[in-house]
Amino acid sequence: MDTYKRIQDAIDYVEEHLQEEMNITDIASRAHFSAFHFQRLFQAISGFSVQEYIRKRRLSEAALALKQTSDNVLEIAVTYQYQSQEALTRAFEKQFGITPGRYRKENHSLPYLAKMDFLAFRQTIKGEIMMNKPTITTLDDIRIIGRRFRTSLQDEQHFKDIPGFYYEFGRNQDYLRIPNKAAEDMSYGIACEFEDDGGFSFVIGEAVHQVPEELSEGFISLVLPGGKYAEFKVTGDADLVQNTRRYIYGTWLPQSNYERGEGPDFEVTDVRGSRFPEAMRVSIYIPLL
Repeated sequence: MDTYKRIQDAIDYVEEHLQEEMNITDIASRAHFSAFHFQRLFQAISGFSVQEYIRKRRLSEAALALKQTSDNVLEIAVTYQYQSQEALTRAFEKQFGITPGRYRKENHSLPYLAKMDFLAFRQTIKGEIMMNKPTITTLDDIRIIGRRFRTSLQDEQHFKDIPGFYYEFGRNQDYLRIPNKAAEDMSYGIACEFEDDGGFSFVIGEAVHQVPEELSEGFISLVLPGGKYAEFKVTGDADLVQNTRRYIYGTWLPQSNYERGEGPDFEVTDVRGSRFPEAMRVSIYIPLL
């Protein structure tokens, strides 16, 4: 089923319920995605989070109501899921730089956010995106020992956090406490343990031949499941690595004939062959059905 159509079905649901309480699980179910994967796709394609879209749409509709109805500010606040007039006023002023009362009295043009049309957006994509195309490969199970960190999709917090996770892992020389290494100088970064609110774990570690009965304090083990993966090779600066992740979920996956499979996605960094942040050698793996 068309990814853009699936996301548009979820947008239609959001628009029908702007004046009601919504949760991300119900929204994502309209697109037949998990809550986490839906948020990742939506953010990669649109440039902002689902929560931000809902907030901006409610404020835009509230602004129209201020001009087009005689409802007082409190009534409009409650209609668009704000608990008080003061809560709406704070959000409105933060978004538009003007209070609702002043906006109603004066003639101002505001940057409303209209309902998004993902089907129309699809029609604007022309030609090839200048990114390396993936290799479709089959992997065996890979045993990993590493350290777990927590981050979130919200406001692309993971892009800010993950370089710091790698720095901490290296500064503490955690790699020296991994036994039975299967691939020297190859560092794994694994996104897993996805939560509906956009939170997830990022595990940094290395592949091992076998996992000992006892691990060093603070370390965990996991198995990357074997199966079909899309492998994206990236050679360039750290920004190119991040932009490749955006490209995978915002462009390649929606336009491909593949569905993302269950389980983690991960990246493998050639530590010896890389120099952060200007010269990175990274392969990104996305599980496929």
